[in-house]
Amino acid sequence: MTTADVFSAPRDPYKLGHGHEPSRPHAPGHGEGGPAPTRVIVGFGFWIFLLSDVVMFAGFFAAYAVLHGGTAGGPTGAQLFDLRNTAIETACLLLSSFTCGLASAAVGARRSTLFYFAMTTTFLLGASFLALEVREFEGLVARGAGPTRSAFLSAFFTVVGCHGLHVAVGLLWLLTMMAQVHAKGFRADILSRFLCFSLFWHALGIIWVALFTVVYLWGAQP
Repeated sequence: MTTADVFSAPRDPYKLGHGHEPSRPHAPGHGEGGPAPTRVIVGFGFWIFLLSDVVMFAGFFAAYAVLHGGTAGGPTGAQLFDLRNTAIETACLLLSSFTCGLASAAVGARRSTLFYFAMTTTFLLGASFLALEVREFEGLVARGAGPTRSAFLSAFFTVVGCHGLHVAVGLLWLLTMMAQVHAKGFRADILSRFLCFSLFWHALGIIWVALFTVVYLWGAQP
């Protein structure tokens, strides 16, 4: 056999798959063993973040359930809570969740005018909710019912204040989403971020319903 025959012979003549032909590399994100697409990783990580938030608030609710009777001789929830003000807060946040849903529909239809209107309304409702909550906190502190007054008030300010902080972060995120859509349009990466935002905002509404029931309605019982 000549040298030319050696180089011209098939490397795996019997198709056994044991030849020395190098395997074809897989494109990143495709095929067996490739890394997952970035959007899948981001989506999975965001769901973990939401679940961790739910677990955190569940812990706060449990702490409030244990400490709500520890008033140390101070005022109770029945003496402090204004359910009418809290009902207005609840209406603002739930309506903002509805308008956020309208924004999602506008994104699906690529209707920028409806999107900006719905997002602006969502921001105004969320900001109203936050302003009412801050006013409630200021009123409690002015009456000598601050977070250091008793274990009950410490638990109350912690759980309600933490939710309010989430709403404030959500409002900043909302403005960022509006700016990104204005600058870049309805691109795929922008739509993915907006989906995460809408899930976050709806989760805040669900958590507030639980908070309103456990903290305010139960705490206002004599």
